[in-house]
Amino acid sequence: MSKALYRKYRSKSLDEVIGQKHITDILSRAISVGRVSHAYLLTGPRGVGKTSVARILAHEINKLPYNEEITNLDIIEIDAASNNGVEDVRDLREKVQIAPVSASKKIYIIDEVHMLSKAAFNALLKTLEEPPEHIVFILATTNAEKLPATIISRTQRFNFRPISVDDAVKHLAYIAKQEGIKVTDDALKLIAQRSDGSFRDSISLLDQLSSLVDVNDKKTITAKLIEDILGLAPSETINQLLDAVETRNINLLVELLNRTFNEGVSSTVLVAQLTDNIRGQIANKPQLLPLMDALIDVTKSPQPQLKLLSVLGMAASPKQPPKSIALATPVHEVSATIEELEKQANKIRPIDNSNRAADATSRSNPLQPKSDRAPGPLSDLERSRIAEESSSKGDQDSITFDWDKLIEYTRQNYIALYSVLSKCNHQLVDNDLTLYTGNKFYKNKLDDTKYSSLLNECLQKIGVYELDIHTIPSSPPPKDSQAATVAAIMGGGEEVSLEL
Repeated sequence: MSKALYRKYRSKSLDEVIGQKHITDILSRAISVGRVSHAYLLTGPRGVGKTSVARILAHEINKLPYNEEITNLDIIEIDAASNNGVEDVRDLREKVQIAPVSASKKIYIIDEVHMLSKAAFNALLKTLEEPPEHIVFILATTNAEKLPATIISRTQRFNFRPISVDDAVKHLAYIAKQEGIKVTDDALKLIAQRSDGSFRDSISLLDQLSSLVDVNDKKTITAKLIEDILGLAPSETINQLLDAVETRNINLLVELLNRTFNEGVSSTVLVAQLTDNIRGQIANKPQLLPLMDALIDVTKSPQPQLKLLSVLGMAASPKQPPKSIALATPVHEVSATIEELEKQANKIRPIDNSNRAADATSRSNPLQPKSDRAPGPLSDLERSRIAEESSSKGDQDSITFDWDKLIEYTRQNYIALYSVLSKCNHQLVDNDLTLYTGNKFYKNKLDDTKYSSLLNECLQKIGVYELDIHTIPSSPPPKDSQAATVAAIMGGGEEVSLEL
């Protein structure tokens, strides 16, 4: 019976371990100077060499040649997944008192140590803290966060990294050459990418694909062949989908998705391919970051195909350009606009035209703004009054915005956002949406990335795009000019309606 490739090409010494030089260098140096710890903890993702390093380390500590076909009585491997009870650990505590048979150290390798029960950890704790001089523990796990801190603190911890694509490709190419497997460079890269940093997974996939070709056959493993076998979408289709999003070509986007789903590609696989592609070019296309963030939630949906269509469709939807004064606007038009804003702002304080002398006196007051002073930013009151006048003129270019519709959508879909937003007042001036939260607590909530992203998503769902959202931790200014003046003098206030 043939041996699996990942076992056949397993590392036999620390120097042969691929992609973990930050660990193997330290261990090699420690062994060479005779500094052996009583307990080691090897953590990291699956298939990156934890068990291999544990076995190699055990043999090198005892200065024994490593051969996985030969069993050594002084190197004991325990699978914690099937020996996780307190009785198993008590049995171990009794056996560690027995001296090694022939080697200098008796070494216990406990794989998947996080599977031990709480009682088993408590039973192991004292032995792990102060083992006999002839005992060394090597613990390995993929879930270090499940280990008690008391266990971790009594070990030397080494964190294994996922294998890089380049390292995986080089090693896969070496194995393919040794085994006479014909495979293209693109196929090797695709195998490495699909293995998600796991060396064992990548070698197992190459082993699986090797059955399709023969040493004397001219058939070669190609990227297209791998895509067909693994049910992947062609890389060309992935690029076309992202191009359709960037060019806002909804028709092409829907056509590509339908064709891909009909070919049997699952939405989960398609999302993984899309996010991998975006991650690879994010430095050149940072505008795709919001899309990648939205794609992460697709697999959590009960209808992932529809969710994927929705996410890509929203990203490809044409957005309304923000309204602003263009740089090419003539100077006299800009001046006229400023003069109009000044006139509208002056209407906030009623002027008695019958007494111009008194008015002149009031303007000479240094506390009042001078007429030749450059106009400053509009106050909340001025923004509110200008918004009302714009709406009364029936400005056809303004954004169609329905506050009640937004509140109802959040109530049905995001109750946490609704609980905050429903307590706010709002004001829309051109593309500026101001939310008056009434206090700092609600302002901080809406300014949080989680809530702000949800709010933008909800606005897009009701057909509103490109709004600049501002939050103010107070109530909206009174609409009545006299009340606004009084509120300003009193340092603020809230407008209420009284019904008799």
